[in-house]
Amino acid sequence: MSSPPYVGRFAPSPTGLLHFGSVLAAIASYLDARQHGGRWLVRMEDLDPPREQPGAAEHILHTLEALGLHWDGEVMWQSRRHEHYLAALQQLETAGWVYPCGCSRKDVASLAHAGVEGPVYPDTCRNGMRGDELRGWRVRTLDSPIHFRDRIRGHLQYNLHRDLGDFILRRADGLFAYQLAVVVDDAEQGITEVIRGVDLLHSTPRQIWLQQLLHRPTPHYAHLPLALSQQGQKLSKQNLALPVDAAHAPQLWWLALQFLGQHPPEALLGAEVATLQQWAITHWQLNRVPRDNQPAPTGLEGNASSI
Repeated sequence: MSSPPYVGRFAPSPTGLLHFGSVLAAIASYLDARQHGGRWLVRMEDLDPPREQPGAAEHILHTLEALGLHWDGEVMWQSRRHEHYLAALQQLETAGWVYPCGCSRKDVASLAHAGVEGPVYPDTCRNGMRGDELRGWRVRTLDSPIHFRDRIRGHLQYNLHRDLGDFILRRADGLFAYQLAVVVDDAEQGITEVIRGVDLLHSTPRQIWLQQLLHRPTPHYAHLPLALSQQGQKLSKQNLALPVDAAHAPQLWWLALQFLGQHPPEALLGAEVATLQQWAITHWQLNRVPRDNQPAPTGLEGNASSI
């Protein structure tokens, strides 16, 4: 049986503008798709309106275009797809995998043990919701391993119930969780390859579990190292990483390729984006990407205007 055609994607959240860490994920996923002769899609993960920055989505798309990262097809907007997420949630509820939860974060923290990504839900409402206030709907997990092979990090294994616990799929205010939405959308878009930052590594076993429950295919995954600030924090919107300046697109490409272990020849230093991009597509090797997080390029820290 032949493999499905390669389809990759970049899925930013419009809670802020693109910083250097986001650009790394965009460039790496784009290059891997183009080198394999595949499609590269863009999906706007605008699921949480209270956290979104006005105008950020449009600015992100303009920045991608200025960097020469031209996507295939139409942009998918998660804010327009609530009925798809509701159908998936109802499918899981009918099968007995979803239950209502009345626990606050304080309730969870007071009883939980530490997992790989913070407190693990202590199963308080698994056999019936405690308390009078609905906080959300959780999916049941099993005390058994989830295996997958990361294209950068090799074979990984999680015990989902012990390491991460039952997790929220929909909040009481009606907003759907990232974990559910991304599984539904990856399946609908036919995504075969997911290349993203290692900060999302612990989301992967959750998403594989939902794929199994919903009978959706599982893509291949690769998790990139993070770009760190001088303080050792990942560049992120929460840590106020400064946005890139697309007017410096060639420098951004050069620095991103260096960070990703591709090392273009010195003769291309100062070349136009199209020249760097063509070299990168031809010479792209995912196995050269380092596993360890690294400092952001000196003088950059997410802001190309300082180059």
